[in-house]
Amino acid sequence: MYFVYILANWSDSVLYIGVTGNLTRRLYEHKNHLVDGFSSKYNTNKLVYFEETSDVYSAISREKQLKKWSRCKKNELITKANPQWADLSKDWD
Repeated sequence: MYFVYILANWSDSVLYIGVTGNLTRRLYEHKNHLVDGFSSKYNTNKLVYFEETSDVYSAISREKQLKKWSRCKKNELITKANPQWADLSKDWD
């Protein structure tokens, strides 16, 4: 399985969009700042949205599509699926 996901920082002012084949591992890396880059710099480690697909090409295509969207459209997508912008991975262990 492949996942397209959106992370937010604590104040929901910065979003990060990524794709992975192992969402649990990738979130661990984000939350523990194991990889230098945008998400580490801006502390985007709250999972607010994700989609699952069995096709890696669909996942990559969807990631590219979401990255092109306006912030308003991304906010609407997140709010529709997760109205409280809660950390969807909070209880994953």
